[in-house]
Amino acid sequence: MEVIAARSMNALYMYLDFAFLLFLGATLVYTKRYLAIIVGLLAGVLYFIVDYGYFYLYLGTRSVEGADPFWFLLWLSMSYGFTNFVWIWLWLDRDKRALEWSILIIASWFTCSLLSQNFGGGFAPISISRGTGAYHGIMALILFVGYAILCIHNIKTKDESQKINIVWILAIGILVQFAWEFVLLVTGIRNPSFMTIVVNSLLETNLGLPYMYFIHRAVNKRYHEDLTKRTNTLAA
Repeated sequence: MEVIAARSMNALYMYLDFAFLLFLGATLVYTKRYLAIIVGLLAGVLYFIVDYGYFYLYLGTRSVEGADPFWFLLWLSMSYGFTNFVWIWLWLDRDKRALEWSILIIASWFTCSLLSQNFGGGFAPISISRGTGAYHGIMALILFVGYAILCIHNIKTKDESQKINIVWILAIGILVQFAWEFVLLVTGIRNPSFMTIVVNSLLETNLGLPYMYFIHRAVNKRYHEDLTKRTNTLAA
């Protein structure tokens, strides 16, 4: 099954989104959510390696028209890599301000999209697309392995308090991807495809959530969000 994910925008959208990324980063620094910043930056680098290195250079399934592929895909990867995984990390933290962070991020996507359409007539048009037939099977396998680990853990665990909330992890993985797929769709940037929004929401970000859960749990045992070390309260 080939799902073609395509977008059409203008260069103003990039500049507006970049301004929001700076604002989001500054807000995270101000509120001392340093772990979320680090995770977001690392995710952006990983997105770029996959999108530019694997999809564009190796597979040739990514196309970019109207912009330099390297710099455009670097921005795109840092944009959604940083934003999505900052958001995921804060949800995994069960941050007390998760609702406010969610509204801030979703509202920015709407605003950047619509402002660029109103005022971006003089900016260069950019079209991108990505075929998925060459790798969605591999991504599905990664998703299966991650969730199989979670399911087997819960099946083997007799202590109910030690069970992992898989529904919560699924909700994060699906809803983060769905939110920006939906915004892109209703603002006219994403190609109108029901299959694209459904498959991408179920698979693309969601495949990493089981692994992010274990990373978050390991890091959270040692550090607070402001990077201060946790004290061992069990020590004698």
